[in-house]
Amino acid sequence: MRLPRNYTIRGRRLAALRFLHRLFDVMVLAAILALIALFYMCEYGRFTVHRHPDILILPESSVIAASDGTPLREIPLPGSGYRLTAKLQEMPELLIKTIIAVEDRRFYDHDGLDYKGILRAVVNNSARMRLSEGGSSITQQLARNLYLNRDRTLFRKLNEAAIAVAMEKRLSKNEILELYLNEIYMGRGEYGVKSAAERYFGVSELRRLEIWQIAILAGIPKGPSVYNPVDNAKRSLDRRRLVLGVMRRDGLITDSEMREAARRKYEPPGEAESGPSAVSYMEASLREASRVTGISANELRTGGYLIETAMNKGAQSALEKAFSRKELFPPDGKSSKAEAAMVIMNHHNGEIVAMMGGRSPREGDLNRAVLDARQPGSAFKPIIVYGPALESGRFTPDSVLPDRPYAYGSYRPENINNAYAGKLTMSAALRKSANAPAVWLLRQTGLAYARQFASKLGIELTDEDNNLSIALGGLHKGVSPLKMAQAYSVFASGGNYREAYTVRRITDRHGILLYEHVPAASRVISTRTVGEMTAMLRTVVQEGTGIKARMNRPVAGKTGTTELDLPGTDRKANRDIWFVGYTPEWTAAVWMGFDRTDRDNYMTTGSGAAAALFARVMEPALRQARR
Repeated sequence: MRLPRNYTIRGRRLAALRFLHRLFDVMVLAAILALIALFYMCEYGRFTVHRHPDILILPESSVIAASDGTPLREIPLPGSGYRLTAKLQEMPELLIKTIIAVEDRRFYDHDGLDYKGILRAVVNNSARMRLSEGGSSITQQLARNLYLNRDRTLFRKLNEAAIAVAMEKRLSKNEILELYLNEIYMGRGEYGVKSAAERYFGVSELRRLEIWQIAILAGIPKGPSVYNPVDNAKRSLDRRRLVLGVMRRDGLITDSEMREAARRKYEPPGEAESGPSAVSYMEASLREASRVTGISANELRTGGYLIETAMNKGAQSALEKAFSRKELFPPDGKSSKAEAAMVIMNHHNGEIVAMMGGRSPREGDLNRAVLDARQPGSAFKPIIVYGPALESGRFTPDSVLPDRPYAYGSYRPENINNAYAGKLTMSAALRKSANAPAVWLLRQTGLAYARQFASKLGIELTDEDNNLSIALGGLHKGVSPLKMAQAYSVFASGGNYREAYTVRRITDRHGILLYEHVPAASRVISTRTVGEMTAMLRTVVQEGTGIKARMNRPVAGKTGTTELDLPGTDRKANRDIWFVGYTPEWTAAVWMGFDRTDRDNYMTTGSGAAAALFARVMEPALRQARR
């Protein structure tokens, strides 16, 4: 049956009306969704940037420098790599314009979003049916790198756009550009154009970059792992040609400059002369820097600080070279390696010129040079026995002391091998390292007076140390090589106490001085005591237990040994062996032993090994320091 013509027309009109109603509903819904998205973008971006202002302060690798100002180490950023920042004014205009031309030509014209670039990316992505292009502006790239991950999702892109718009409202274009050029990853663990220029060209001053180098740098952000010149020379060369074409197209360079830059052959910079690793020294310097500034160690590592130390590169190199020679150390135990530590100090100003906290120290390892955990044995006698006795005025190096077995209540000190002379002068007792005269002399001088004397040399003893066994270096807590060197430095310096230190000065990333060590000396013992003690300690090296420390110059010092005294072990087995001594220039302390001494791991040699190491280090160290 045929419907009336007017009925058909009405049906079509009703269908069209329904379609229009639905279209209107869709448009309203789309408008609402668009408003919601716009509101989300505004609020999310503003909230994110406002809530995390610290993110806009880029972490920067701090630098630790030696006493001559040369960098020892650029500290890596946690979990990433290295970054050195530069102000926009430090960068050549050609570098800035080239990166803008390659990465975001309309950077100064948009508000964070390059709509033409986004439209182009949408068209290309639609044609390829996948997210292959992002159309991200420099601001968006910075937003993603600072706040987001690299997931290729629409939601991440929405967040990226929101943050980019918020950043444009908060920061100027130049501030955004400076952040970008310092933040961008440039391959091989380098962040920012300054780090990349140093890594790839050996150029530390950005304004010295040449056109061909600028072209290489500007081409890297597109693909840091494939376009850096070290990992892929051919692809980097192809990318350089493309960037040079962009530079010529935009009138940044001339034809002749483009051809000349294209001809230049890339050669990686020569490896810097290998200097000392100085792991223990740098760890100690960071701890000291944190203590004197109140800045956390983590912030000191990532805040772009310059920490200038007192480390003498020649001395440190000599120390590390000696520590690498196995024949200079006692035999290893059955299950552990024989360890050692050494500190060299300039007693004229308190500077620690070299330090090793172990034979093969690595970052984070135990630093045995600064750990108060070892018994000093007879090396403690000048500090707690003979120094106080001389300072009291009651005794001289020629004073005669009894050398025979004697019991002090339940304490019965014995000489090595139970050999006694009956009587010895103070000088002879020190030279022979006899125990009986030392304990007798400490009792005569008095524990309180002796402990007070030791404190003047920087060694504070505990109440548990208030007994005569400290005459032989039997301490409750123990001491470190650093503290032993500090104490002997008072004898070496004419009776003046100077606090040992590693850090000379600290400046922040802007070059502002935050800390500078001001050397201070205070006289704590008399010159008479110093002269007499030094004369006695020289005889120890010339004729006594420290003979292996002899050098081609005056040396004063004392050995120290602590016995193992474990059932079932050799009576001559030792826990710790020491030598602490000084030349006219420097004071040093050497310790050798095992981290955990037991029946399977103990010293089978005497303190002569420590004395010999002292000489093997100090002779070349002093020779190199004088160059």
